[in-house]
Amino acid sequence: MAKFLNKGGPAEKINTAELEALLRSVASTLPSGIRKILLIPPDFSRFHSGAGEICSILYRLLSGGVEVDLLPALGTHRPMTREETDKMFPGIPRKRIHVHDWRNGVCRLGEIPGEFVKKISGGKVDYLVHVELACRIVEGKYDAVISISQIVPHEVVGMAGGNKNLLVGCAGPDTINKSHFLGAVCNMEKIMGQIESPVRRLLNKAEDLFLKDLPLTYILTVRAKGDDGAMVTRGIFAGRDRGCYQAAARLSQQVNIINVRPLKKVVVYLDPGEFKSTWLGNKAIYRTRMAIADAGELLIIAPGLVEFGEAEVNERLIRQYGYRGTPATLKAVAENEDLRQNLGAAAHLIHGSSEGRFSIVYAPGGLGKKEIESVGFQHAGLRKCLEKYNPEKLKDGFNSIAGEEFYFISNPALGLWKADLAKKAQSGKGTRRRQGYGGQA
Repeated sequence: MAKFLNKGGPAEKINTAELEALLRSVASTLPSGIRKILLIPPDFSRFHSGAGEICSILYRLLSGGVEVDLLPALGTHRPMTREETDKMFPGIPRKRIHVHDWRNGVCRLGEIPGEFVKKISGGKVDYLVHVELACRIVEGKYDAVISISQIVPHEVVGMAGGNKNLLVGCAGPDTINKSHFLGAVCNMEKIMGQIESPVRRLLNKAEDLFLKDLPLTYILTVRAKGDDGAMVTRGIFAGRDRGCYQAAARLSQQVNIINVRPLKKVVVYLDPGEFKSTWLGNKAIYRTRMAIADAGELLIIAPGLVEFGEAEVNERLIRQYGYRGTPATLKAVAENEDLRQNLGAAAHLIHGSSEGRFSIVYAPGGLGKKEIESVGFQHAGLRKCLEKYNPEKLKDGFNSIAGEEFYFISNPALGLWKADLAKKAQSGKGTRRRQGYGGQA
């Protein structure tokens, strides 16, 4: 299907009425006589993507005489609760919302040869990747499959969304684990915010080989905070061709990458309704570590934090091996079969470390001091942190309290923060160590 919707710009503000009109144009391109449609949005961890509103509008537009199902792209995340589905997908009956089982509910479509993986990784890994996809997508006999996702900088694939929504979010263990480890060994900081990456090349190859006959349409959003702090839809793109993703990604680079001077202290707040684990909450680390100065501090205030890993296997592995940095994690992978069988967890351990370059302090609501310190983080008391750094009184960006300047981020999932190293060099304040910063100078 050719690209048929490409609307967006850095100053664009697409309101609900405009969004519905645009979605009507998308719906009008679907073949006549269709009887079953599958919508694939992200899960609640991407509530701010705008995908929930899109699903609700599409359900209302399409459900008359047509069976419309939803399959949130959970990946390895916990299933959404009833409260979360009601909040994210208002107007859609719960019985129409299905749960992706990443371990037992997938069908194997084929494999990507190790030679290809070796080539795209620059020789860092050479394993074969089994491409697995939710059986509901493969065997559901849907006349149309509509994947709805947000394009935003991402630590594994460069830019989230597009075919990642299916080939990771609705995939199985082998695809998820090996794609994530591929991104980790190819250096997160060289990947984040990039339109093309080794992992994207892997997903593109899988799509070209195994999804070409799927009646698939992509709907992609680009979202950012407006001047008043409210979320604004800056772009909506729809189609099947890869240019649709690329156009959305170029806009996301403009509105979701925030350049700052190297930051000595960053305070990140994690909304307790969205972030209950470090598996999700470590976005506070992924999305800021390119902005934090050497010997700086990252304070993560996480009142909803009650666990590490979402899935039981990831919880166990995080507690066992901790966030110790790339060399220690790669050594653990080489020496331990349980980690080799769960390379996605190993990738997460790499991503969740500062590589010893700055300190990471968690102020959690439901994990104890010993638990936090056992995985390699420092601990701070939640109550004292909330008293000093009240998120309701802070603004995104630079703040100052009692002479202490810090940079505040109210939701790390919304962007990527990067240090402007050219300005730092011009100011004569030194340069960032190349090791641990992805070789960027």
